[in-house]
Order: sequence, then structure tokens, then C-alpha cells
Amino acid sequence: MKDIYCLAIESSCDETSMSIIKNGIEEIETVTNTQIDIHKSFGGVVPEIASRSHIENVTIVLDELFQRSKISMSDIDIIGVTYGPGLIGSLMIGLQCAKTISLVTGKPLIPVHHIAGHIYANNLEKRLEFPLIALVVSGGHTDLVYMKEDYSFKKIGSTLDDAVGEAYDKVAKVCGLEYPGGPLVDKLSKLGRDTYDLPMPLDDDSYNFSFSGIKSAVINVIHNEMQRGNEIRVNDMCNSFQERVVSVIVKKTMRALSEYNVNNLVLAGGVAANSYLRERLEEETNKNNINFSYPKIKYCTDNAAMIGAAAYYAYQKGKIADLTLNAVAVDTLYNEE
Repeated sequence: MKDIYCLAIESSCDETSMSIIKNGIEEIETVTNTQIDIHKSFGGVVPEIASRSHIENVTIVLDELFQRSKISMSDIDIIGVTYGPGLIGSLMIGLQCAKTISLVTGKPLIPVHHIAGHIYANNLEKRLEFPLIALVVSGGHTDLVYMKEDYSFKKIGSTLDDAVGEAYDKVAKVCGLEYPGGPLVDKLSKLGRDTYDLPMPLDDDSYNFSFSGIKSAVINVIHNEMQRGNEIRVNDMCNSFQERVVSVIVKKTMRALSEYNVNNLVLAGGVAANSYLRERLEEETNKNNINFSYPKIKYCTDNAAMIGAAAYYAYQKGKIADLTLNAVAVDTLYNEE
């Protein structure tokens, strides 16, 4: 069987990333230009600035990728690209680049959903085993997904409001931490104790999540303490917040594995880098003899390698787009609702 080399492009937010992936499992080379330092002073990503930065960097990243990989365009078989969801301006830059290359070279254009990419980041570590439950935790998503086979997605639970990554960043901000705040909350929580009386977020029998309530509770506690002139114990607040959020995520994930009679769990998304979430899931899956995998840290944040991994299996399923493919800010991945 012929090897398939994919040129993958990811630009859904503030990372201009391109990668060459072989057969959906082997990373040949990846080049990523990050904008974190640009947006840090604003406390978050500014969409217009992100788009302009993608325009400035897209050809630079592409040239560097081919120089470092020692692979030429003639070796590429397919073009995989994130078409959504994400910041529409940012998506359009990467998509236009991919469409142009596809038009000029005649290579098939493979549309990849950003969340499919996060799930398939695990495939770069170890081949996905089915059926599986994917726990997708990021700045825009908190989903539980059932997969019976490659590129088959059934959402069984989701956030009703804020995504977990968004809640982490907002809590970090009101605690006076710099952007991106999620990793800092995780780090500082290890130095604190669970001393603040915060509510459990949607601790019910569903597979859905809700983090707006606990986010608001943190804001109210901090506001009231400041009004009284009391010092905010930031480490303790991070610990109390993270303990409740992680506990409810782990609880519902383990129940999903049991009720769907699934023995494989994969963790995906930017918040998959959270050390406490990994530790708690490892403890529970070990106790229940569940196969648990998560990506390396470099594959948790947005990157083109994960898009190339997903594109290979999308291509095998015949998912090929024409040049009318548009970027979409909001889009559902799931084909078995």
C-alpha cells in the first residue's frame, strides 16, 4: 500500500502551524509560529491582530517546513486543513493557503474539523483502539464523544455554557494571573489547599457540563473578600476551583465508560495538558482496567500535526472538498447525533 504524505495547515486561532504527516501516524516535520507574546498584553487573543499575524507568517512557515523536512511538494499526496470551528479571520488565512496549493498542484483538499484533529493527536502516540470515549477539553469545548470506528463521532455530552478552558482563563484573570491563565491555575493549585466553599458544577446524572456557575462563584468570592479588605489566597482559590472542576469531569467520564461498556479512553484538547486532570484520570482508569492515553504536551495545544493525523483518516473515508470550501466559526463535528 502506497504511503500517504499529508501537508497539514492549522490556523484556527493564534498559531500558524504546518506539518507533514505520513499515513496519519508519523510526524515528519512541524513548524509552528505562536502569537502568545503578542496577545499577552491584551489578556487574550485579539481576532484582528491574529488574522494579520497569520497573513505575515503563512508563507514563512510553509517555506521553513519544506526546508527542514527535506520533502518537496511533489512528494505530498493530500492537503489537510482546519476549516472550523475557530476565529473566522484566522481560519480563512490557512484555508486560502490550502486551497491555493490544491488548485496549483491538483492535490486533494481534505477538510478537517478542529476537534477531530485534537482527538487524532492521540494517534501520533499510539494507534486509536475502538470503541472509545474521547474527553475533549479546551478553550471552546468540553465534550464526551463516543467513537465506534475511525472518523465516526457521536457526542454524548457537552458543556451547556462555558467551556472548561474558558473558565480556567477567566478564573485566572480575576485572580490577577497573566494570560494564558489555565496552566498557571494548574501550577498554583498544587501550592494551595481546598479552603474556599465553591459549588460543584452540574453534578447530575447527565453527561453534560456547566462551568458558568463556579466561574461566577469565584468572581463573587473575590469581590466580597476585596470589599472586606481581606487578602485573596490565590493558591487556595486555584486549588478549590480545580478540585471541583476536575472531580466532576472525571466522575462523568468514568460513568460514560461504564455505561457504554467501553474500555478505551483518550484525552484531547488544550486542557489535556492539565497535570491534575491527567493524574486523576490515570488513577481512575488504572483502578478500572481502562486503556487511557493522552497526547504529548506539544500535541495538546493547537498544531498542524494533529490535523494531518485526522486528515489521513478523513481521506480514507472519502471526505474530499472542492475549492468552494468555506471557513466556519461554529460547526458540529458529530455525524451520529
